[in-house]
Formats: sequence, C-alpha cells, structure tokens
Amino acid sequence: MGTLTVTTDSFGTNHASHDRADGSQTTLWRRLGLNGWTIATLTIAFLVALPVLAVVSRVVVPTNGVWQHLVDTVLAEYLLNTIRLVFGVGAGTLVIGVGTAWLVTMCRFPGSRVLEWALLLPMAVPAYVMAYVYTDLLQFVGPVQTALREAFHWTRRDYWFPDIRTLEGAAAMMTLVLYPYVYLLSRAAFLEQSVCVLEVSRTLGRGPWRSFFTVALPLARPSIVAGLALVLMEVLADFGTVQYFAVNTFVTGIYRTWFAMGQPVAAAQLASVLMLFVLVLLLMERWSRRQARYHHTTTRYRRLPKHRLTGWRAVAALTACALPLLLGFFLPAALLVRMALTAGDAAFGAVFVTLARNSFTLAALAAVLAVGLALVLAYGQRLHPTPLLKGAVRVAAMGYAIPGSVIAVGVLIPFAHLDNAIDAFMRATFGVSTGLLLSGTIAAVLFAYLVRFLAVSFNTIEASLGKIRPTMDFASRVLGQSAGKTLVRVHAPIMWGSLLTAGLLVFVDVMKELPATMIVRPFNFDTLAVRVYTLASDERLAEAATSALAIVAVGIVPVILLSLSISRSRPGQMDE
Repeated sequence: MGTLTVTTDSFGTNHASHDRADGSQTTLWRRLGLNGWTIATLTIAFLVALPVLAVVSRVVVPTNGVWQHLVDTVLAEYLLNTIRLVFGVGAGTLVIGVGTAWLVTMCRFPGSRVLEWALLLPMAVPAYVMAYVYTDLLQFVGPVQTALREAFHWTRRDYWFPDIRTLEGAAAMMTLVLYPYVYLLSRAAFLEQSVCVLEVSRTLGRGPWRSFFTVALPLARPSIVAGLALVLMEVLADFGTVQYFAVNTFVTGIYRTWFAMGQPVAAAQLASVLMLFVLVLLLMERWSRRQARYHHTTTRYRRLPKHRLTGWRAVAALTACALPLLLGFFLPAALLVRMALTAGDAAFGAVFVTLARNSFTLAALAAVLAVGLALVLAYGQRLHPTPLLKGAVRVAAMGYAIPGSVIAVGVLIPFAHLDNAIDAFMRATFGVSTGLLLSGTIAAVLFAYLVRFLAVSFNTIEASLGKIRPTMDFASRVLGQSAGKTLVRVHAPIMWGSLLTAGLLVFVDVMKELPATMIVRPFNFDTLAVRVYTLASDERLAEAATSALAIVAVGIVPVILLSLSISRSRPGQMDE
C-alpha cells in the first residue's frame, strides 16, 4: 500500500505524490528538497567555489623550503604594507564617502543637484589608470615640477617635492576612485531615513552635529559598512597600482611567486594567507556590532528637509564635494585626453581595434553569463529557501571578496590537473597529445571573471526579485505556468531594468579587471587593461593614455545611468 503525501512549497502551492512502501528515488529527492532548480543552484555554487577550494587545498602541500624562505624574507613586509594600505584607503573613503553623501542629501547649496549624481563618476576610472596619470603629472619631468622650476628658476636641489610612487601615494589613488562605493550606499541609507527620528533627537536637546553622529550615522551603519567592505575588497585585490608604485603586498607577492619564481604551490599558500586576512576583517566587523541592531521603530515617514547653506558654509560644502570629483575624475580625464591627442599610442590602428574587440567581447560575454547564472541562483533560492540553498548561494557570492590574483591561481590549479589527466588518458589510449584544452584559454578567463564578479550581479538581481510579491507567482502557477515559464514571462519583464543594471556593472568591472586577466589569459591575447599596464610598466605613459581613455569612456555610460537612477530614486516616504 502506498500513502498519499501532500507537500507545500515556499509559495503555498500543494503538491501530491504517492510514496511507495519501499520508497522511490523521486520521493527521496523531494524529501531532500532536490529538484531541477536546487540542483542547478548547488552545481553553480560548487563550480564557483572550486577555485577557492583549490587554493585552500594547497596549504598542506610541501614547497621544498620556498614557503620558509618567503616567511623569513618578505612575508612580514607583505602583511605590513597590506594592513597600512587597507587602513589608509578605508579611512579616506569613509570620510569622503559619508561626508559628501550627508551634504548632498541633507543640504542645498550651489551645484548640489549636479553633485548628487556626478560624485559617482570616479567609479569609471580604474585605480591603476589614476596612478599612471598622476605619476605623469607629478614626476620630475612632469608639467607641475617643470612649471615650478621655470617660475622660480629652481634646480633639482633647490626644492623638495613629494614622491607620488609610495604606499601613501597608492592609498591616495585608490581613495579617489573607490570612495563612490561608500558614497553610493551611504546616500541610499540617508535617503531612507525619516525626519521624525531626527526631530526627536533635536527635541532632546541635541544639535545637528550630535544628531548626525548619534542618530543618522548609526542608522546608516549597515550600509556604510557594506560600502566600506567593497572598498577593502578592492584594495586587497588591486594589482596594477601597487605593482606600478613598487609597493609589495600580498597580490604582488602572489604574482611574483607564481611567474618569477615558478612556484605555484607557494603562490597558493600566499593566497590562502590573504583569504585568511579577508576573513579576519569580516569577523572583526561582525564582532564590533555583536548583537547590536540598527533599524527604524516606526513606519511613519516624512521627507528629509533640505537645509539651505549660504555664505562660507555653502562654499565649504561645495569645495568638500567638488574636490574629490575634480581630483578623481575631471583632472585625470583631461590629462588622458591631452596625452592621447599629443602623444598617444602609435598602434592606434589595427592593434587598438583588436584590443578593444577583445575587451568588449570578454566584458559582454561575462556580463551575460553572470546575469544568467545570478538569475538562476536568486530564483532557485526564492523557490526553495532551505538552509542548504541559502548556504550554497552565499558561497557562490563570495567571489567579490577574493582578489583576482587569488581567483586566477585557483582557476589554474584545477584546470591544469584536468588538462594533464585528459592528456595522459589520450596519450595512453590513442597515442595523441591534447595539450592544454582549458588552461590559458578564453574559457578559463571567463570562468575567472564569473567567480570574481558573480556577486555583483547576484546582489542586484536578488534585491529586485525580492520586491516582486509572491502573489504574482501564485497567479502564474494557477494559470498553468511552470516555474521556468513564470521566471521568463512574468519576473524577467518586471526585472528588466535591474537585469540591465547588473549586466552593466559586471561589464564595467570586467573592462577594468587586470590581475586575473594578466595571469589566466591566453598567450598573445591582450585587452585594453593589459595594454595600459604593459605600456605604463615600460614608462610609456603617454602611449598608455589611449587605451586608458577608452576604458574610462566605456565605463562612463553605465556609471552615469546608475548615477541618474540613484539621484531620481526616493523611498516611499509619506508626509504626515
């Protein structure tokens, strides 16, 4: 005799199935919560986590004294420089991002409406491009020092000028291009706050500044920390800036150990230490909050007032907001245009077209794949929000917290093993050598991009999908539509704007990506980012300007679209 089992999924839909007395595979799968969506989600999560697992697995592999040599010579320097860089950039982006977000959200002064969206423009400029531009501007033969010597008739020994190619200079360059992450999320958090809570603080005798530090800032803390976490992950992942400024960090150490020393195992162990460093940062932030929670205790909202600033206060606010924008976007862009027009890349013709095509192709393919996989992950979690699925999705979204060089090492390790296994089998069976089928191919590069940037598209799509009411799923299923058809015919059209945003963000990030591309790319396959790095490494900064300007120009379009979307958005606030 069989028994009739009625189950209810996460959307309240009843499913009836007959359980045989001896049990069946279908019944077992249903009891485990496995179906096509869950299996797809778990498979994607495993594949994305594979590079990380490959790196961690190398920790216990002996290195014949190479690791001990690194510990005795350079490991302490890697650690110290990385910590200094993290704290320097973290402090700078926190001050600029939160300060400018508060000013444009709460105050009205000349140019504030334009600055609301313009402050995001430095996101389009890669940090290593910023480093190249300012080096050309501030070096001994650059226009600044040349003008000073001509104006005051100085010689080299008559004056002192700060050296930009230092750790402090690298921190400044990263701060100028990364503060928009903190600004973006901070401003969104401030926009969601009601004037009610601020008025209560004022009635308790606290002035505007104390209300900001004791009420508005704590309420926005989760968003601020999220933006700061993105900044720190980018700092740990940066390769071009620290390499060009000769600052030894974990990322440059991994690259040098792998290629210069030919020690992939030691490079993987360095990568493991870097991942441990990332984990410690995340745990420290969680520990600092402990059981604290920051949220509104009322659903009654009133729009935030715009305090009009006049006199010196307006000038100070305008200067504070315009200076990061000037130094982080307009000045570098103008210098790039000047260098490109006066002494640009001599290979602007066919070679440049090839580089641009390679970059566009990789960015477009990565964006489409990342959006598609993120959509599967988000919808699979929506259909079956079990602990197993949630955990798998979180693992799949870890890639953004892992530097590109670490991911590159993690990709090459399993791909090399698989290539060797296939080659050995083909040699033994058919006497034919297959060579490298996966390592050093476009597929490997795209896989590294997906591991690195899947979280960018997933977070955007998950937030959009969460705004769609479950009743729409009920209606679609009642009308006979399957889960897949519901996603394609109902959810996708509603989420089209968010899907486009996710794709644009991934596209911009891939255009700027350098370390993973440098390590995993095929031989004789270069992108605009690789071209910029190669020319700049040879001190051919003016020639590098052409490719760098192309990267910035491509990045401006999605950044402006995102900026306008944020500036026009307002939370669902109602005046009492």
